[in-house]
Amino acid sequence: MKELMLGNNAVARGLYEAGLSIASSYPGTPSTEITEVIATYDEVYSEWAPNEKVAMEVALGASIAGRRSFCGMKHVGLNVAADPLFTASYTGVNAGMVIAVADDPGMHSSQNEQDSRHYAIAAKLPMLEPSDSSECYAMAKYAFELSEEFDAPVLLRVCTRVAHSQSVVETGEREVPPIVPYEKNIAKYVMMPGNAKRRHPIVEERTRKLVALAEASSLNRVEWGGTKVGIIASGTAYQYVKEVCGDDVSVLKLGIVNPLPEKLIRGFASKVEKLIVVEELDPIIETHVRALGIAVTGKELFPLDDEFTQRLIARKLAYPVPDGKAIEENVPARPPVMCAGCPHRGMFYTLVKNGATVLGDIGCYTLGAAAPLFAMDTTICMGASVSGLHGFNHAPGNEKAAKAVAVIGDSTFMHSGVTGLINIAYNGGASTVIILDNSITGMTGHQQNPTTGLNIKGDPAGKIDLEALCRAVGIGRVRVVDPYDLAASELAVREELAANEPSVIISRRPCALLKTVKHKKPLSIDAEKCVSCKACMKIGCPAISIDDGKITIDATLCVGCGVCTQLCKFGAVYGEDKA
Repeated sequence: MKELMLGNNAVARGLYEAGLSIASSYPGTPSTEITEVIATYDEVYSEWAPNEKVAMEVALGASIAGRRSFCGMKHVGLNVAADPLFTASYTGVNAGMVIAVADDPGMHSSQNEQDSRHYAIAAKLPMLEPSDSSECYAMAKYAFELSEEFDAPVLLRVCTRVAHSQSVVETGEREVPPIVPYEKNIAKYVMMPGNAKRRHPIVEERTRKLVALAEASSLNRVEWGGTKVGIIASGTAYQYVKEVCGDDVSVLKLGIVNPLPEKLIRGFASKVEKLIVVEELDPIIETHVRALGIAVTGKELFPLDDEFTQRLIARKLAYPVPDGKAIEENVPARPPVMCAGCPHRGMFYTLVKNGATVLGDIGCYTLGAAAPLFAMDTTICMGASVSGLHGFNHAPGNEKAAKAVAVIGDSTFMHSGVTGLINIAYNGGASTVIILDNSITGMTGHQQNPTTGLNIKGDPAGKIDLEALCRAVGIGRVRVVDPYDLAASELAVREELAANEPSVIISRRPCALLKTVKHKKPLSIDAEKCVSCKACMKIGCPAISIDDGKITIDATLCVGCGVCTQLCKFGAVYGEDKA
């Protein structure tokens, strides 16, 4: 049956049809939908893990037990999972294991623009890269075969455009291979130094065999056109080259991006007058070609940063640039902001009001760094707020330490924040950590996490008690506040900053976009009482604006949270209870 599918959905379908049994992931845009779709297949055990390291270890354990397994993550998640990744390359697998990693050229939802092909090279693992949804489907299925044939986890690299674009996929039926019996093999699976030393040569021999595969595989193919220019490309770059150049050029399309072929590239290069590599981000293919002693044009023509477009390819290759259509109106910019009724807004306002230095983390609350709050001083990676705060506060002579806090979401805290809190308690810090508990994993689209009490399918699950957990790791001062209550939030912040011991404030209020949350009616403005002081504008709520010098509230956005009513000293903002 032919279906129009997102790339991520196609990956999930391919894995399912190939007999996937166990899937464990941590949500991360643009990879999230792969596991969400897998969770709709009842034949597959699926879960959200606390972090990517755990997810990869779960998948590896399932593989060793003899069942095909999967874990998915975004590019920065592969950093977290790097520890098991490198050693899994040595141990190999029992049943097939596939790791999907979604890169984000252009940083649509990420804090950096790293190229995950480096991990495949460093870990000496095969990596496949599809260019459309049909290839996502086919390569996901093939990845299991490749994994079992070469006794290695296989990386499947997608990027934002492939993950979130649609093309036609012809699906089939699910076929589950027999379980691969587990046999105890200390030399293979126990990676103490003596055993690991003997496994390394096996990895190198595997790489040599994979290079031979790359030379002959149909995933690496030449599409002959004009021979004046030959282009080597993979992923979305291949699609852009074909769209711009058509049959004017010959193209070597690479579906296996690690290890890269040698003879195939030499043969292709010998038949074209000029060789060009078109690849997003780092010059991985280009460097390989240069190492073969072949003259090639690459990053001196194309940028190292941002995602490519058809217009960029056309301009750089001296093709006619497609005409664009300019918008006649001067459309105002719409930067991302916290939603109307976002529970984090009240806490951020309180921190700004009290002059706090805020070490931030990864999540929708990162938007607290935007105007007009400017409530964030740092954002590095998952969990860095808590660990970073400890270092920040221990820096000698730091005058900002007295009013420094860390903010971290409930899901991010479970991902990698709790270890930083343990460090604070264990090493005698006096830091204040604020857990912004909105009862969901918000930024990636409302996935469950260990604090919500529900699993990936929405069924009841074990629920972490954040208060008890914080006390268990050694934090004596733990309190919960409602961020909609500005007075209570300010009292908590002031008292915990003044305490000469570590403390945790749990700012608890469910995400305003959750379907289970019941909102009050929109607030109203008494224009006669409004003096245009703009105090209510300081919280940056998108429901509040100015019209003809007076404050106005958009009833289609306002959820009646009441935070702005606490800022108005003239009673101009009111709800239904004061109408």
